[in-house]
Amino acid sequence: MSADFDRPSLEELGRDLLTVPRWRLALTLSTPFALTALFFVFAARGWWLAALGCPVLLSFLTYGSISHDLVHRNLRLPRWLNEALLCAIELLAFRSGHAYRTVHLHHHARFPAGDDLEGAASGMRFWRSLVEGFTLQPRLWSFAMKRNGRDRTWMIAEATAVIAGLAICIAIVRVTPLPLAYAALMIGGSWIFPLITAWIPHDPHGDSELRQTKLFRGRMLSIFALEHLYHLEHHLYPQVPHHNWPALAKRLDPFFERHGLVAIRLWF
Repeated sequence: MSADFDRPSLEELGRDLLTVPRWRLALTLSTPFALTALFFVFAARGWWLAALGCPVLLSFLTYGSISHDLVHRNLRLPRWLNEALLCAIELLAFRSGHAYRTVHLHHHARFPAGDDLEGAASGMRFWRSLVEGFTLQPRLWSFAMKRNGRDRTWMIAEATAVIAGLAICIAIVRVTPLPLAYAALMIGGSWIFPLITAWIPHDPHGDSELRQTKLFRGRMLSIFALEHLYHLEHHLYPQVPHHNWPALAKRLDPFFERHGLVAIRLWF
């Protein structure tokens, strides 16, 4: 990526952007497990709309922010705890956390190069970005296995756990179909990741890092995206945890204005 501009340092923006209160961190890290449990509670009671909302939120919050922070190791957790949580939280979604980390960090280093598997959908047509998601997770795993020997043991264990988990869900379907329904929802939810994480926020034809990722602003988009549409800010400062993206965005607004960036808005 081209970096032909002087961005503010974190010291200028405020190093408080790197810290998260312990209560908020505890709430964040417990949320995926709570949502998984609530799916089964709601589904067992026949509250299908509430049950459906749990895997939707789980997919959105894990890949988009919680697991994402663990990928970048920016929650200041002990290394062993960060690795264990990355594995466990992504397994809740039937994904490999360590494969995700390998591919995502490669995306940060290489976008929009041809070998950036995660960002590839940004250059596709809308319908093609949807199709891309059907086989993305196995391809991410294969890509990561070839490139990251250090985490290969983690990735083999995670793939084994995913397959075993699916096998158990199928084996007990006559006893209860809920685990298989949960697995299907989680796996199906991952199919839209290329659309959400690559096609919408990126522009591979941009002439610099500032224009290869789109700038979003506005109250409506903040509500719809649950304060997650700060992808440009994240690319510029990947060490800032997602809790502080809105504050980072406000502090960067004068910088973006100086460089002539026009934000995408939805109504207001």
